[in-house]
Amino acid sequence: MNQRLKADLSLAFCSLLWGATFVVVKGALTHASPFSFMAARFALATLVMAAIHWKAFPSLKTAEVWAGVKIGVFMFGGYAFQTLGLVLTTPSKSGFITGSSVVLVPVLMALFGRRKVNPWIWVGAIGAAAGLYFITVPKAGNDALHSGLNAASNVGPGSGLNRGDLLTLVAAVLFAVHIILVGRYTKNHSVGALSFVQVAMTALLNLAMLPILAATGWERFHLDSSRELLLAILITAVFATAVAFSVQVWAQKYTSPSHTAILFSLEPVFAALTSFIVLHERLGARSFLGACLVMLGIVVAELKGPSQAAADSPGPVTESA
Repeated sequence: MNQRLKADLSLAFCSLLWGATFVVVKGALTHASPFSFMAARFALATLVMAAIHWKAFPSLKTAEVWAGVKIGVFMFGGYAFQTLGLVLTTPSKSGFITGSSVVLVPVLMALFGRRKVNPWIWVGAIGAAAGLYFITVPKAGNDALHSGLNAASNVGPGSGLNRGDLLTLVAAVLFAVHIILVGRYTKNHSVGALSFVQVAMTALLNLAMLPILAATGWERFHLDSSRELLLAILITAVFATAVAFSVQVWAQKYTSPSHTAILFSLEPVFAALTSFIVLHERLGARSFLGACLVMLGIVVAELKGPSQAAADSPGPVTESA
């Protein structure tokens, strides 16, 4: 198995982990305020990351710290807006809207990075964009998401984008920039250093937000001692953060940001599947059509774009780069 295939499978595994956590986080937010939960999640994840990547600390360089800080800022922003949005929308919708990063990555690279993007990646991204339109903008009187979660999410038939959807769209933009930055900085910097610093930065920013939000009255610190919350913190901190982001930073050394975004578009599929199994949430006919278009975009990009996409990726770098 070559490095390219290993990287692709690893990124697909990351998508599986992240997709499954939408339901986990949705449940956790009934036992904790958003920033309190994120602070606990990323603080624990930082400790786990330190145990995993401690060998990278002695050779840590200022440039690596600065690169990790920049990645961490966008990681923090993405998770902050996604978690706030998840309070008001359903796991499936949150997953598919987050998946719009598959469209935003090549657009941002073309507009601001002056990069020539593989035409087949564009075809796949356009297909995914069409699918996301059908999923996030239900037709009046037709197939909005049918779920017992509708009351909590403030989403009804024909309502279009609610506030939670808009917050999640902002998260998608920030996650797209995060993908691009990880792809850029893994060319020359230590995988362990970037993995640890980005998570540590996210934890610090979340912890810093707690007194600010408390002082302004926007959010009170709240974490109860329920088993569901403790389990959610463990799952999201250890598996979905420490393990998954370590795997992501390694895998992105061998593939391009555009190709990574295509693989990450599997995340909403796993989110919808998990939500269906656990919460019995289901997509209506219109939204199901959108999901099929998203998957079609993935297949087109995967079958027609891989060899060209690989040419955009940096060559392998060592841990001590």
